[in-house]
Amino acid sequence: MQMPPHAREMRPTPNGDHHRRHGLSAAPPLAYYPRSSSSSASFKGCCCCLFLLSSFLLLLVLAVFLIIFLAVKPEKPQFDLQQVGVQYMGISTSNPSSFDGTGTAVSPSPTTASLSLTIHLLFTAVNPNKVGIKYGESRFTVMYRGIPLGKASVPGFYQEAHSTRNVEATIAVDRANLMQADAADLIRDASLSDRVQLRVLGDVGAKIRVLDFDSPGVQVSVDCAIVISPRKQSITDKQCGFDGLSV
Repeated sequence: MQMPPHAREMRPTPNGDHHRRHGLSAAPPLAYYPRSSSSSASFKGCCCCLFLLSSFLLLLVLAVFLIIFLAVKPEKPQFDLQQVGVQYMGISTSNPSSFDGTGTAVSPSPTTASLSLTIHLLFTAVNPNKVGIKYGESRFTVMYRGIPLGKASVPGFYQEAHSTRNVEATIAVDRANLMQADAADLIRDASLSDRVQLRVLGDVGAKIRVLDFDSPGVQVSVDCAIVISPRKQSITDKQCGFDGLSV
């Protein structure tokens, strides 16, 4: 039996669809690629590149700074107490008596004393380095037998390379009260020995500057023992020690 002409033009395909023998074939299905995963991968790649570039630049800067620092060979600055001047020193005592029930004085109560003092300190800062040094604010304390009497501060400053600079500070003590044994020692030292030993302590912070970069902070400790004659109003002895540098 012969099939009609229109039936011969159509044949089934493996997937059950039909197409014309001499007509256009069916278009293949379009592939779908998710864009979110591709964008995320690109973002992570950029972040990784930026991190590596930043790390490389940081290491390069540190390497250059280290090479220059080693080439300069920095030395510790010198901060010495050159002169101590006594502008004023006064001691006032109070020695009230205690009484018994009849009103008779039996024995003096513990002696009290107040000390007023004004001393002028002259330091010399020496920079032996090829680069400048930036000093921070420095603080100094005067003590008597471990008791703080007064303090002074010196503002920070910048010192050029291979230079010497004078730094002045004034410590003023206004009626510092001493009780019992300390007052008795002060009165005995001043009246009998004509010598009052004080101690000046201070910390000087400094940073070495190379190409507008500051090195880690270092500290110079000042420890001076001075002896003052109350009668002469002058310094009779001075001994200073420096602990050097400490980070």
